[in-house]
Amino acid sequence: MKLLYTLAFLFCSTLVIAQNNNPNYDAKLADSLGADAYGMKKFVLVILKTGTNTDKDQAKINKSFAGHMDNINTLVENKKLIVAGPIGKNDNTYRGIFILDVPTLEEAKKLLQTDPAIKDKYLAADVYEWYGSAALATYLEASDKIWKVNP
Repeated sequence: MKLLYTLAFLFCSTLVIAQNNNPNYDAKLADSLGADAYGMKKFVLVILKTGTNTDKDQAKINKSFAGHMDNINTLVENKKLIVAGPIGKNDNTYRGIFILDVPTLEEAKKLLQTDPAIKDKYLAADVYEWYGSAALATYLEASDKIWKVNP
């Protein structure tokens, strides 16, 4: 009788495990995106906020933020920047976010030092480890096909 219970338990356990498998799972795609068993991976979330530079020279500010936009494009081309965008007015001086496809906070901090607006201290950055869908990077290809006017 004990053997019968053991076999029944093993059979039911196998059914439960089998029900949790994704029938659409694409191992090649998951591997190419660096996904774990849950389809997730570690990224770095960057919250950009107003920096300490209070210089009012508009020409310097414009040059720094033009460099900021150029740097965003470079990071996208190098497949390091997955998401970027401004944040609306708020009480926290938050200005925007980045999601960087890098494995460590240290690597993210190095990349952020390539941004003129951060180097010039017009922007400051808080960085956090973030765990999200590894498929997030695949949206970039589609996003490049839906904008009409370059901001």
